[in-house]
Amino acid sequence: MDIKSELHKAKLFQNLELLASQVVEGFISGIHKSPFHGYSAEFAEHKIYNIGESTKHIDWKLFARTDKLYTKHYEEETNLRCHMILDNSASMHYPRVGQMHLDNLNKIGFGVLAIAALMNILKKQRDAVGLSIYADDYEFFIKAKSSERHFQMLLSTLNSTTVSKNTGKKTRTYHYLHQIAEKIHRRSLIFLFSDMFQTEVEEDKLFEALRHLKYNKHEVVLFHLMDWQHELDFNFDNAPKRFIDVETGQHIDVYADNIKQAYVAKVKAYIDALKLKCMQYQIKYVEADVRADFSKMLNTFMVERQKFV
Repeated sequence: MDIKSELHKAKLFQNLELLASQVVEGFISGIHKSPFHGYSAEFAEHKIYNIGESTKHIDWKLFARTDKLYTKHYEEETNLRCHMILDNSASMHYPRVGQMHLDNLNKIGFGVLAIAALMNILKKQRDAVGLSIYADDYEFFIKAKSSERHFQMLLSTLNSTTVSKNTGKKTRTYHYLHQIAEKIHRRSLIFLFSDMFQTEVEEDKLFEALRHLKYNKHEVVLFHLMDWQHELDFNFDNAPKRFIDVETGQHIDVYADNIKQAYVAKVKAYIDALKLKCMQYQIKYVEADVRADFSKMLNTFMVERQKFV
């Protein structure tokens, strides 16, 4: 048995499409209304009317000519282009998990499932979806499309990103955001899923790259993914621990309580600066705890979609 292959499989979602559908159905039942409205449609074809069907779409003019009942079937027009950007850097694979499922997600798993759930809604509305994935390289880019084949390919690509990667390189998020901004030519609703971990010297470059995403009248939403329990509140027991930078390999050996106060203050200052820059650049900032549900993601999408179209 190929152990590496088995480990690889263990970190994939068993059925990402089904799980995304369940997330969306749970969300819709929670708000007691369907979000699938407000989009236009164009005539696709006639079909023979079957007894018991609604008479709403019977083509009476055709009936007058043929003496047979036919119904008009419509195909929804694409009226939204949405581009998903996923940070697949090493830090996004924290915390380590085995088989991915709703109650066992790290940041990359949460981001993948959130995107798949949003794609489920977009697919129902015949909206077009594009995808970019970056880590220590620009791993994947495809323009927005709305075909079934396209959606299946995106699901497969997303699922493969859940496999943890060992990389010793620093992720230059700002570098890839500039490249992505240059590639998205048509006005789009852009969702960025990232933990936004950068070194201090790169913060200004990162903020500038976020502003670049706004060019060409794009609407941008940043979903800031973090494990709040550990990465935000630094809740670890006070036993001696080794904390390792998963991207550089650097580490420190400390008691958690000795650095907790300074760590929390530093992270809060960074997040406050990030929120301020997003406000200045008119980018919607959304905090996302990977231990929470997906209602905040889907609610944000529905609000932004209504504003965008």
